[in-house]
Amino acid sequence: MSSGRSPSDVAYIGMEVLIAVSSVLGNLMVVCAVVLNRSLRDTTFYFIVSLAVADVAVGALVIPLAILIHVGMETYFYSCLLGVCVVLVLTQGSIMALLAIAIDRYLRVKIPMSYKQVVTPRRVGMAVVLCWLVSFIVGLTPMLGWNRQQPTNGSLSDSGGGGSNLITCRFENVISMDYMVYFNFFGWVLPPLLLMMLLYVEIFYMIHRQLNKKITVNYSDTRRRPYYGKELKLAKLLVLVLFLFTVSWLPLHILNCVTLFYPDCVKPNEAIMVAIVLTHANSAVNPIVYVFHINKFRTACRKIWDRYILCKDPVGQLPQKGSQRGWSPEGRLRPFNQNTIDLGTLIQSKFEG
Repeated sequence: MSSGRSPSDVAYIGMEVLIAVSSVLGNLMVVCAVVLNRSLRDTTFYFIVSLAVADVAVGALVIPLAILIHVGMETYFYSCLLGVCVVLVLTQGSIMALLAIAIDRYLRVKIPMSYKQVVTPRRVGMAVVLCWLVSFIVGLTPMLGWNRQQPTNGSLSDSGGGGSNLITCRFENVISMDYMVYFNFFGWVLPPLLLMMLLYVEIFYMIHRQLNKKITVNYSDTRRRPYYGKELKLAKLLVLVLFLFTVSWLPLHILNCVTLFYPDCVKPNEAIMVAIVLTHANSAVNPIVYVFHINKFRTACRKIWDRYILCKDPVGQLPQKGSQRGWSPEGRLRPFNQNTIDLGTLIQSKFEG
């Protein structure tokens, strides 16, 4: 392993460090915004928090590991395999969270009247646990034997030294491409992505059908357009999140398919680095998307930034429905005075009448 680094290596490591910092800070902001702001405690945002937790782990764990792998870290086979499996678990966790979000939005549009009876907080919690359980099973499968360990000597040919168990930790040195392509990609990445696309097509169809209905004077009809208009706006945002995830991860999976089906094909090292950076960059993009498209989320993030990062003395806390905490004394008195005046005016009008 040479001590000198090429310009492409330096650029790769610099990009990874920048993405790691952005991913951790941005997604921690997402989690804090939902935890501290009651108006964001919606079922969809619970799944968004699950997605953000996976993205925080990408910035804090996966990217540092990717840098160590890139510089040629030598370690034991199963230590390297465990690190790679962590990446697979977190990737699958992101996919399952996106699928849960799509199903949640579908139910919200399909059964708006009975949605709250069907999608209860307890069921949402169970869904989050189930998503992560599936992710751990899929991601840790190589640890159970579906890997590239040689049964004869327990190490790969590039481990150096017949009696040494140390190997150069590389993704392709420990992970079977059969597992990555047939089981992971064709089994647990592509089908959920296709299902999500079908769900969002159906969501847009149902929303447009409701919005194009002839409006009557019924009370339910007057409330229908604002409700479905809001659903349409959020559905567009979530489709953007899904699109960015797909664009970020497909290049790496395509390279894995090339490795399996065309083993003699030489893949440029720069193409591999770009594909890896794209997968990691996706973890830092989602908070930016939320800030630009969700007003309540943008307000909550700004207040968190001012209070906890810039240490400004806030006039009030995060917006809470039905809460008067953090108001100034004048703010506390104002509703009381207004109610008193309104009551006096009402009494006076009664007497005059």
